[in-house]
Amino acid sequence: MSTPYPFTAVVGQTDLRLALLLNAVSPAVGGVLVRGEKGTAKSTAVRALSALLPQVDVVPGCRFSCAPAAPDPDCPDGPHGAGPGGARPARMVELPVGASEDRLVGALDIERALAEGVKAFEPGLLADAHRGILYVDEVNLLHDHLIDLLLDAAAMGASYVEREGVSVRHAARFLLVGTMNPEEGELRPQLLDRFGLTVEVAASREPAQRVEVVRRRLSYEDDPAGFAARWSGDESEVRARVVAARALLPQVRLGDTALLQIAATCAGFEVDGMRADIVMARTATALAAWAGRTAVLKEDVRQAALLALPHRRRRNPFDAPGLDEDKLDEILDRFPDEEPENDPDPEPDPGTDPEPGPDGGPENPQGPDDDGGPDGGGGVPPQGGGPQDEQPPAEPAEAPADSPEAPRQPSAQDGGPEQAAVRPAEPFRTKMLSVPGLGEGAAGRRSRARTAHGRTTGAQRPRGQLTKLHLAATVHAAAPHQKARGRAGRGLVIRKDDLRQATREGREGNLVLFVVDASGSMAARQRMSAVKGAVLSLLLDAYQRRDKVGLITFRGAAAQLALPPTSSVDAAAARLEKLPTGGRTPLGSGLLKAHEVLRIERLRDPSRRPLLVVVTDGRATSAGAVGGDPRELTARSARLLAAEGVTSVVVDCESGPVRLGLAGALAADLGGPAVTLDGLRADSLAGLVKDVRTAVPTPASHTTRRAA
Repeated sequence: MSTPYPFTAVVGQTDLRLALLLNAVSPAVGGVLVRGEKGTAKSTAVRALSALLPQVDVVPGCRFSCAPAAPDPDCPDGPHGAGPGGARPARMVELPVGASEDRLVGALDIERALAEGVKAFEPGLLADAHRGILYVDEVNLLHDHLIDLLLDAAAMGASYVEREGVSVRHAARFLLVGTMNPEEGELRPQLLDRFGLTVEVAASREPAQRVEVVRRRLSYEDDPAGFAARWSGDESEVRARVVAARALLPQVRLGDTALLQIAATCAGFEVDGMRADIVMARTATALAAWAGRTAVLKEDVRQAALLALPHRRRRNPFDAPGLDEDKLDEILDRFPDEEPENDPDPEPDPGTDPEPGPDGGPENPQGPDDDGGPDGGGGVPPQGGGPQDEQPPAEPAEAPADSPEAPRQPSAQDGGPEQAAVRPAEPFRTKMLSVPGLGEGAAGRRSRARTAHGRTTGAQRPRGQLTKLHLAATVHAAAPHQKARGRAGRGLVIRKDDLRQATREGREGNLVLFVVDASGSMAARQRMSAVKGAVLSLLLDAYQRRDKVGLITFRGAAAQLALPPTSSVDAAAARLEKLPTGGRTPLGSGLLKAHEVLRIERLRDPSRRPLLVVVTDGRATSAGAVGGDPRELTARSARLLAAEGVTSVVVDCESGPVRLGLAGALAADLGGPAVTLDGLRADSLAGLVKDVRTAVPTPASHTTRRAA
């Protein structure tokens, strides 16, 4: 087994380390969600935490880690009698993103359960993580059905495995720690609320901090055991401090003033429910114990709010989490602290001393906000890093007209000057668009698909391990053979060949690829604002339905892939916000770019079906680099997409009393419907079919339609 990187050797990342240590002091805080870009020591710090946790007393031989003093009466390995217990290190169990349901909750031997009535149960990761840490790297990429199981276990403190009337229950109380990169998509609100604390991390831009990170990383790679030995003293000190804080925790007093501060803060930031108040109270109490105090002070409540509220405040899905620190201070100042009792002086936070570290370099060369570890370096941004705290960038000085940096003046070929970006209109609830047929893609909420969860639609022979038994089909398969198998009692004689797997139908997430017209014909400010509002509404719908999204824009002489397909819907919203308009309309180039993107994505993820959303008025005034007639290029490109079975819908942005109907003709070439901006609203009177038909029109039908 490789030597883990020491927790105290991580440079900086003060908030991340503090949040993890508070959970070590008081597991009731509820875990940590670490958000940040790649290479910021997220995984390194989490994996190093388990070495600082006290040992766990367990019943010898129990696979479910029952405590000798209070064993679980329903433990599948029980009942446990009185006797001496054993001790083992606290576990950190990693849940892979691609894990199966049986790997998470455990597997029940269905064949033995039906034939012998025996609960032959193989524990899963939830049992392994009981009384320890359950770590999920890239938790935002976890499948929905696994998230549902985690939510149930976190809420009830137990895991239930049920197969056709046969059930097993075992305790599952664990510290949930997740890491994620927001660029890959956000987390479901239900699971987000289950994390007690959240921390934002980012890479440092200070050379001295990055040098220290690299120095320690190279030293660790050269001699992991020796590097860990040099930090063993610091590790022992922090471990002892965690034990001392745990012992002090029951003595910490949470006074009425602190409770009023907590309640006023949660009410002031309009958080939903009461979980935020409870988590803040537990966090503030753990902070006081960690500082060696028996009374909770205003500074504890403030720090607890910065850790517990950013992911709980009411916000738009595309807003970054954050907290207005000025508002927080204003709320807390209404309630002055009570006189503190005689408490021992708080000890300094380990890892923030300016003294040299074991490797000869400074323990913290640039103060408490630098970062490091084997994954990379970075600094902790202010907790109030929400949109309200961002400062607009300074406007660059305008370059002289003959300067190389001076912007090129638009030519007649471009079709006019570039218009400044306009803000999108308010988003609205859209009608649901879906792909027809039955897919087999990733779990989501858009199109029909064969999934592990959903309504049962039939039965088949299991292709691998049986997970969802179809009882009626199994009995029907076994019934004709009972006499030949010598059945003597009331029970059926079941063999493996009789077992039938239930086939289920649910919903999948799709790849929603937006092709947005940003040409001069769309440049009227009110019109483009409405168009952006409609696309933003569709993006919000894609976020809620767990889709991947991509964004292509076309204007001037070419089309551009503004955002490659990603799960980060908020990244698409940010690109849309800054989208300029102006120039001619290379509609055909936009469709060809969509064809290229979909071809590549089909190779990367063949099971995820695409939905093409073209937002345009249908005009085509440029053929771009391809050349030729723009309208003919548009028609050929649309028919190419239709011939490959791409499901498409056209959002018709044409306005005014005189309409040419070009978007409708484009939709006909694509083999899908056209819908106006108003008809896209879920509460509008205009109808929109939910299942977009992908039948490819014959050449004759194209000719007839054009003639008509």
